[in-house]
Amino acid sequence: MTVKIDVKQSPMEKNNEQAALNRELLNQKGIFAINLMSSPGSGKTTLLEKLADMLGKELNIGIIEGDLATERDADRIRAKGIQCIQINTNGGCHMDSHMIRKVLDQFDLDQMDLLIIENVGNLVCPSSWDLGEHKKVVVLSVTEGADKVAKYPTMFRKADAVIVNKVDLIPYIKFDMQVVIDDLQAIRPNIELFQVSASTGENMEEWCAWLKGHLLK
Repeated sequence: MTVKIDVKQSPMEKNNEQAALNRELLNQKGIFAINLMSSPGSGKTTLLEKLADMLGKELNIGIIEGDLATERDADRIRAKGIQCIQINTNGGCHMDSHMIRKVLDQFDLDQMDLLIIENVGNLVCPSSWDLGEHKKVVVLSVTEGADKVAKYPTMFRKADAVIVNKVDLIPYIKFDMQVVIDDLQAIRPNIELFQVSASTGENMEEWCAWLKGHLLK
């Protein structure tokens, strides 16, 4: 008697397979990709607007915007002259690798140097889903408080770099940068940390240099 066992892949397994294919394609095209994650309102889009001002004429940049609804953030990026594709998850708390693959062909991949995926604003779900990126970058704004690293360790443990944004507001609020530094060292020693203000441009050169240092071509 033969017993047939139906082995089905889990959604995560399917996602990881597609993520590997996405990364292979990006490697073939020489495109460095990052997955930019944070809670809502941390300043991810403002960060990308400033990046467009600083590197837009030097590099061919493509951006994928993830939101539950609207194209408002994508429109802001397009206004900077950067090609941007919007993905609306319609309630989903994160994007997945299949969503990314569906829109990649809308870019001229042969000309692209840098792909930035601005994930849905959430400090929980996005860190678990590989999109095919090379690096995960988490943005933390000072207005969220200095305790977020300790409260959401999985997100920061999986990060390759952390950007503390809105540092120009530190004189006006209660925020202890040393708490962030100590908590990061406890869970992710030697992680890259950038302290910037996307609105004023403070220390943005350091993050731009980090990006350029990881380009594949």
